[in-house]
Amino acid sequence: MWIISYGALIMKKFLSIDQGTTSSRSIIFDSDLKLVKDSQKEYDLEYPNDGWVELKPESIIKTVSDTLRDVLSDNHDIEACGITNQRETTIVWSKSSGEPIYPGIVWQDRRTHELCSELKSAGHEAAVKEKTGLVLDPYFSATKIKWILDNVDGAREKANKGDLLFGTVDSYLIYNLSKEKKHLTDVTNASRTLLFNIKTMDWDDDLLNLFEIPRSMMPDVLSCDGNYGHLLINDKEIPIRGVIGDQQAALVGQDCFKNGDMKSTYGTGCFLMVNTEKKPIHVEEGLLTTIAYSIKGEVHYAIEGSIYSCGNIIKWLRDKMHFFDTAKESENFLNTDGNTNNVLFLPAFNGLGAPFWDSDIRGGFYGITQDSSIEDMVTSAFQAITFQTKEITSILEKYDIEISKLLVDGGMVENNSFCQALADTLKKEILQPENVESTAIGACKVCMIASGIDIASLNNSKIKSFKPVKSIVETYDKNYENWKLYISNSLKINLE
Repeated sequence: MWIISYGALIMKKFLSIDQGTTSSRSIIFDSDLKLVKDSQKEYDLEYPNDGWVELKPESIIKTVSDTLRDVLSDNHDIEACGITNQRETTIVWSKSSGEPIYPGIVWQDRRTHELCSELKSAGHEAAVKEKTGLVLDPYFSATKIKWILDNVDGAREKANKGDLLFGTVDSYLIYNLSKEKKHLTDVTNASRTLLFNIKTMDWDDDLLNLFEIPRSMMPDVLSCDGNYGHLLINDKEIPIRGVIGDQQAALVGQDCFKNGDMKSTYGTGCFLMVNTEKKPIHVEEGLLTTIAYSIKGEVHYAIEGSIYSCGNIIKWLRDKMHFFDTAKESENFLNTDGNTNNVLFLPAFNGLGAPFWDSDIRGGFYGITQDSSIEDMVTSAFQAITFQTKEITSILEKYDIEISKLLVDGGMVENNSFCQALADTLKKEILQPENVESTAIGACKVCMIASGIDIASLNNSKIKSFKPVKSIVETYDKNYENWKLYISNSLKINLE
């Protein structure tokens, strides 16, 4: 598949923009996927109310622009650019001025859970899921757009006149940083809005009407390897030849091109995704059906389990609890035998994602006594992440999706103790790539494919394997059963 000679381009450079939930990163790769230069800048999120998560769109533009200037300062000859981004995060801006009319509402935001509940009660979820593969949840973009139109003065009137535009972060970057100022997105980001029909591959008029969103607000949708114009930075014009949502980018970055190929990304949140090729498979137990990618005219689908809290738990333990000074130090606080002395953690800062989809529940520790230690609490927090992964893999196995090994990526998997805990929890082999930033690599691969590169011959990393340790698997099994009971009881209390 996609075998094209690239001998003449072998030493060309490619640019990858990886815009994440709390940082922006620009990386130059050569055509062997070797890192040439990179730059990363963090920015802050804002939490104006319980369950609300916002960002300043100008922070996105500034951090991306700063990192681009950093990596392009050496006058590299760049063949093409690929963009990957946090999905679902919603920005609405003026068509005439280009200025946002409200802060970006981040994918983690839960403010529209009452609207989602009303739509479920009215019987809309089945039709929405049939068309989009998604559940009715505040996670996705549609209810965020509706909230902005309903709560920002004059917004709905402007939208009805065609004066407002909506975009996920990729679309906002293209509009602001491209020479052409086009209003575009790709199929993977479009498929996360609750407004895109993944069968007709177009915005769905019935869904737009359901959420009261004018079609004029929506960007044009291209394949992942489409022509998105030219990035204009430092007086350079670089073709934008790849756009793909971050989790789908990680799938491509890990070479998961075949049916059953699976990866799990551990960043701010955790996202497990399995390629189902040309067949969209619907899972009843809270997993999502989504578009994996559209490359060279082929659309592949995927099943995804979305977990809201992952790396942000470690950031909270570091910045709010002050248990350690750096994320790397957290590894020193993990009990390697898996014992937490009966301490359990509920990872629900902004509710629980798959397979629970509960917006109202909040996090907490259970089982703390005066004998509990920081190590017990940190270990239980890490185990809550591995246990959520186990919840998802258990559902997949019910559908005869065989999991013998799991490819992992994201910042958290640099922690070897965490990878070992994941292997012991799942009783599966865990494969850790040398370069854990698979999202950036995936965006680079898409723009390389669009540029005529044969990526099938590339081997972008060495793989490190973690296998279950039989002597402590029993401890993880016991902790997992206790954790499931804790979650179940907490959900029942929340429902009451």
